[in-house]
Amino acid sequence: MKPRHKRLAAIAIGVAALGIVVALVLRAFNENLVFFFTPSQVVAHEAPEGRTFRIGGMVEKGSVKRQADGVTVQFTVTDTAKTLPVSYRGPLPDLFREGKGVVAQGKLGPDGVFRASEVLAKHDENYMPPEAAEAVKKAQQTAEKTSRTLAK
Repeated sequence: MKPRHKRLAAIAIGVAALGIVVALVLRAFNENLVFFFTPSQVVAHEAPEGRTFRIGGMVEKGSVKRQADGVTVQFTVTDTAKTLPVSYRGPLPDLFREGKGVVAQGKLGPDGVFRASEVLAKHDENYMPPEAAEAVKKAQQTAEKTSRTLAK
């Protein structure tokens, strides 16, 4: 083999190895990518099916129900326009309360119940996750537009 062919083979092997590394990195990134959706978007079927994503909003007052096993909790998350039932098995954050902001990560079940694997609650009286605050704001604006249109 001539030196020129050896160099071309080494370059080809290097390019192939780089391509494999890039493909593996992109695959890992895609598998770990988690998007945020509001209850309105989930109800409108904008959320991915069979993939993990986050929902956020307010825990609806009077919706928290603890199961007899003491570990499973069911509650409803709302963005003031739509609501979504959530089921979570595990310890809730100390600051989890009805009427307060929450972000839950998990998957949507075929029955329309969001099965959370993680629940995050606000950390002080004035804080709401930015995504949840924006979702609540948009939902309120949409509700106001709808009520003005219906009033005409």
